[in-house]
Amino acid sequence: MRQVTIHAAKTNLSKLIEAALRDEEVVIAKGSKPVVRLVPVSRGAFTIGLLKDKLGTGADFFEPMNNADLDTWEGEAFRAP
Repeated sequence: MRQVTIHAAKTNLSKLIEAALRDEEVVIAKGSKPVVRLVPVSRGAFTIGLLKDKLGTGADFFEPMNNADLDTWEGEAFRAP
């Protein structure tokens, strides 16, 4: 475990980040009291098309609504005769 003071961490931040990326434990201390630990952010694998074929198809928003749906949105008073 590598422990450094806040002042040393400010001066050597890029080196400490590289050490954390190499899985070294880096602890930043205020005086002699440890206060934070540098750890690398885990990067999950991003999968394109993860939900393909699981959601189904949505409504076609360019098609006219049927009267029942139109009444739900606007009410019967607004429907043209």
